[in-house]
Amino acid sequence: MSDWQDMIVGDRMAVDDEFSARVERSGFSRQEWGLIMTATDFDIRDPADEDAATLVADTSELPAIMPELENVVQMGPMGQPQQRDQSSGGIVDSVLGALGLGDGGDSGGETDQERLEEAERLVQAYADELQAHLEDQGRWGEVRAAAAGGDEPR
Repeated sequence: MSDWQDMIVGDRMAVDDEFSARVERSGFSRQEWGLIMTATDFDIRDPADEDAATLVADTSELPAIMPELENVVQMGPMGQPQQRDQSSGGIVDSVLGALGLGDGGDSGGETDQERLEEAERLVQAYADELQAHLEDQGRWGEVRAAAAGGDEPR
C-alpha cells in the first residue's frame, strides 16, 4: 500500500476498542472523542530511523473544534438540543457565548484551555498505544517503511 495510514485501519479499530475505557474515564463523552479524533492527524516522526521513529498526534486543528465540543455536550438523544434549565440567561447568554464573551453555560469551571490540554494528552496517549500495538503485532517496521516511502525493512 502506498499510504501507511490505510495500512493501519484494522489496528486502529483494535486500539479503539482497547482505548474506549480510558475515554470513558476522561472528561469527554464518546461523541466528543469522535469529534476530537476527526480533528486529529497522525504522523510518524523520523520513520526511516528504527530507533527514533515515533507515532505522533498532530493536534493543531483541535483549538478550532473545541467550541463545537460544547454543542455536542448540549445535544440530547437523537441529536436534539436538551432543554436548558430556567436559571439560564436565554438568548443574551447564547449570543454572548457564541461570540466567546460569556461563560458558555459553565462547564463545571473547566476552561477551554484545560479541555484542550486534556484532549491533546489523551490523543497522544492513543498514539502511544497505537504504536505499541503495531510493535506488538510486528507491523511497526512495515508501517515505518511505508511512511518513509521505502520498501519493507528486512
